[in-house]
Amino acid sequence: MAKKRDYYAVLGVDRNANQEDIKKAYRKLAMQYHPDRNPGDKAAEGKFKEAAEAYEVLHDPDKRKRYDMYGIEGLGGADGQGAPNFSSMEDIFSQFADIFGGGSGGSIFEGVFSSGFGQGRRAGASLKCRVNITFEESAAGATKTIELRRKEICSSCRGSGSASGTKPRNCPTCGGRGQIYRSQGFFSVAQTCPSCHGKGTTIDKPCPACGGDGRESKVVRIKVSIPAGIEDGTRLRIPDEGEPSDSGGQRGDLYCYIFVAEHDFFTRQGDDVVCQIPITFSQAALGTELEVPTLKNKARVKIPAGTQSGQVFRLRGLGFRRFRDKTEGDQIVQVVVETPKKLTQRQEELFRELAALDETYVSPQRKGFMDRWKDYFSDS
Repeated sequence: MAKKRDYYAVLGVDRNANQEDIKKAYRKLAMQYHPDRNPGDKAAEGKFKEAAEAYEVLHDPDKRKRYDMYGIEGLGGADGQGAPNFSSMEDIFSQFADIFGGGSGGSIFEGVFSSGFGQGRRAGASLKCRVNITFEESAAGATKTIELRRKEICSSCRGSGSASGTKPRNCPTCGGRGQIYRSQGFFSVAQTCPSCHGKGTTIDKPCPACGGDGRESKVVRIKVSIPAGIEDGTRLRIPDEGEPSDSGGQRGDLYCYIFVAEHDFFTRQGDDVVCQIPITFSQAALGTELEVPTLKNKARVKIPAGTQSGQVFRLRGLGFRRFRDKTEGDQIVQVVVETPKKLTQRQEELFRELAALDETYVSPQRKGFMDRWKDYFSDS
């Protein structure tokens, strides 16, 4: 596989470029290499796709952060999700509907190019969903089955929108193209047909099941592969799991937003797992060996004599998976020396003996406040 060019170099922007600069650079390249301006030019088509791939990564804050840290390898999860993969021009147009217009108007491209890739066919709507996972699942990866309601091809008319025994006919306004054309300088300007709204057909007798839409609402179950090491708030794109197009175009995508539940013992810092372990004064002073929980099982940590509260110990390879080299981060164990709130009589005696050895004055715990107050004035 050929090595990919640096995405910043592809767009011709600095690594510190802001989102607006990145968008402007992509628009410029997309205009330059758009297939309608370069018919049959495979080199221009390749540059058009390359620019779309670079923009897809750099305009997404999460993907850009991973790319800056780890390069292209950082974009591939356990299942390869995350790295951009455009199989067709329609895939690019549907992914960047906010730039190319997506049939909604307002784009710098709409009304300039004839959009020969689809003849007016619009992509189906993309959907969003929330996927809740445990802390352990974010570390190890998981497969989750989600339920959602979306439109599917109507089972009665099989997507035609027409009642049984009838069929759609070509739109008389656009002749079945879904677009009307007019000349503007050197370009052939295409606009969505106002009569059929881009479908290219009209329906005389709508299907009673879907009302002529060609689609009906259904509940579906979809399996989502969660890559190991995924972070809270990450967005996963599942291609072609959105709603079907109403004009024969490509199905939309499904965007899954990942929410990781808090853990009773662990927190996450980058690729490392952090846990706090309480120890006693005697363990800190004399040293000990502790058994601590990890994401995979248990591990033993040797605590040397003289350990201070807040000191950390690192367990190599017991953290989250790194995208860069497929290795794992570490587990950081932070010990916290606990001060006992209640002492037995024997414990108090031993602590006082220790205080005497340290030549440290300790007020008797059971001596009343008024007694100490009198002692204070009698000594002054």
